[in-house]
Amino acid sequence: RYGAHGTSHKYLSEEGLKFLPGVEHPRIISCHIGSGASITAIKDGKCVATSMGLTPLGGIMMCTRTGDMDPSVFNYVATVTGKTAEEVYQMFNKKSGFLGICGYSDSRDVLAGADRGDEKCILANKLFIRRIADFIGQYFVRLGGCDLIIFSAGIGENEPRTRREVINQVKEALGIKIDDKINDSIHGKEALISTPESKVKVAVIPTNEEVMIARDAYDMCIKETQY
Repeated sequence: RYGAHGTSHKYLSEEGLKFLPGVEHPRIISCHIGSGASITAIKDGKCVATSMGLTPLGGIMMCTRTGDMDPSVFNYVATVTGKTAEEVYQMFNKKSGFLGICGYSDSRDVLAGADRGDEKCILANKLFIRRIADFIGQYFVRLGGCDLIIFSAGIGENEPRTRREVINQVKEALGIKIDDKINDSIHGKEALISTPESKVKVAVIPTNEEVMIARDAYDMCIKETQY
């Protein structure tokens, strides 16, 4: 299983190795956090777990998607509202998540609303942060530890507050320390944001799926010429 962001996670795991010199069996938790979002556990360059399921609807709560939920909710909503299965599916995909809770689908609007004291925006952000942190904790156990946590995609690359709030949820359990000054200065560029004392390194790496596709295509062409 690679989920809907497999190309991004592969790129991030390869780029992340520059922060892990001398680590023979790297354990990486890759957080692709944008309008669509997924968390992936990577060991020795291979995905061992990812938050998305059969479709991108699974995993963490997103800008318009529910994320994981009790399967019986689908039938309950259809029964109560009288909506068809397709209508409920579209609701869960396009009208839920941030949008369903507080009326905004853009994380910047959600954070601005939270700063104004909007209780629905505060709740939406709290649930979003908690679900990301839950998966990081789960995958830390799955990997038997972690050498590097990567934040990427629209929110992960550009929102220092989200990165800080996620790490605050797990820092005591995982022994993580981030440099707040560095973190607050990083918007859309690559950087290590953890301190030297941190037991787990934390980095921001802008994703580049186009480059990863080109690399894979090149490798396939090279293999073809060898036969």
